[in-house]
Amino acid sequence: MTRGNQRDHDRKRAREKADKLNKTKTTMSGSEFQRAKENAAAIMREKQRKADERKAAEAAGAGKK
Repeated sequence: MTRGNQRDHDRKRAREKADKLNKTKTTMSGSEFQRAKENAAAIMREKQRKADERKAAEAAGAGKK
C-alpha cells in the first residue's frame, strides 16, 4: 500500500468535521423554531412588497417618457 496511514488521518479529519457540524445545530424548541421561521417569512414578504412597489414605480415612470 502506498497510502500508509493517510486513510486513518482522512477518517479522523472527517470525523472531527462532522462533530463540529453537529455542535452547531440549533437548540430551539419546536415552537421557537416555528416563530423564527414565521418571523423570517414576514421579513421576506415585506422585502418583496417593497421590491414590487419599486418596480411598479419604475414602470410608471418609464411610461411617461
